Amino acid sequence: MRVVLITGAASGLGWQLARACHARGDALLLTDIDSQGLAARVDTLGAERVLGVPGDITDPALHEQLLEACRQRFGRLDVLFNNAGITHRSPTVRTAPAVFRKVMAVDYHAPLELTLAALPLLRESRGQVAAIGSMAGWMPVLGRAGYCAAKSALSQAFEVLRAEIGLDGIGLLLVYPSFLDTPIDRNALGADGQPARHARSTIGNVRSAEWMAEAILVALRQRRERLFPDRGSWLASLLWRLAPALYYRQMSRRFAGELR
Repeated sequence: MRVVLITGAASGLGWQLARACHARGDALLLTDIDSQGLAARVDTLGAERVLGVPGDITDPALHEQLLEACRQRFGRLDVLFNNAGITHRSPTVRTAPAVFRKVMAVDYHAPLELTLAALPLLRESRGQVAAIGSMAGWMPVLGRAGYCAAKSALSQAFEVLRAEIGLDGIGLLLVYPSFLDTPIDRNALGADGQPARHARSTIGNVRSAEWMAEAILVALRQRRERLFPDRGSWLASLLWRLAPALYYRQMSRRFAGELR
């Protein structure tokens, strides 16, 4: 029986990953800052092979608590899903520095630090790490400077990390989704750190979290290194590299509402 740790597991993609992993027989260690939502999810799945540990993923003490709980309850760790995330929708020049720091802490520092702390357990199982990046880490998107920066940092760090931990037999999958129907966008921060008050702009298809979870599990079974599930966004990232002026014109029209 595989043991899976999922961050941000109370809703969205994290919850769909939990459901899919539980259905295939995995034992789950779930965490989320939403303690009530997490408890409800554990109740839904049943506590026989599911443990919930609530907390702030940016807190190193939570990382220690999670890994100790994993050792004590399950004795191993096979897959770490770095799923927890946060975004903002606000013009860079009007965004409070605290918003940028929070996005970077959740989307970059936390997954890297948790992964490093989990390496001893993952070495024992020759396990796998999955990190949820974003196409925003590959190309600029108006109104999301902090999110683009955090996901770019995540991508670069984990691309380097893959080669290093691969020497220990640990696999690393980087997932680059485009727009998903999850609470991360509904809970986006505004310039002042309060919930954003305008609807998000999108390109391409808005995919379901369930669809994304299934694609991720297939990629893990295949021990792939990268997953680009949305062809349209992948092509847009190529346009940014090959014809950046054209990309900027199209993005500026599509995302004009982000400058309010």
